[in-house]
Amino acid sequence: MIKAAQRAGISLDSIGEALAGLPTGRAPNRRDWEQLSRSWESELESRITRLTKIRDDLSSCIGCGCLSIDTCALFNPDDELAETLGGTNKLESELAG
Repeated sequence: MIKAAQRAGISLDSIGEALAGLPTGRAPNRRDWEQLSRSWESELESRITRLTKIRDDLSSCIGCGCLSIDTCALFNPDDELAETLGGTNKLESELAG
C-alpha cells in the first residue's frame, strides 16, 4: 500500500498520518484501505487539475521560441509581472537566482 501511494505521488508524511489512523489490534481490512484511498482523492484531483493546466499552457508555446515571458501562462500567469518585469527579464532573473 505504501509503494502504491508513493507511485500516486502521496508524500511519506501523508502516508504515515493515514497509517497512524488505522485501527489497532487487528489487521486493516478492505474498508480501511478504501477509506485511506478516498482521503487522498481531493489531493490527487487537485494535482491532476494543476498538471493538466500546465500541460495545456505548455503545449500552446512549445516550439514558438519567442520567449514572450510577459504573456507566458507558465512563467507569468495573468500577466502578474507586467509592472515589475517584462519579456525575457523574468527568465534571466530566474536563471541568475
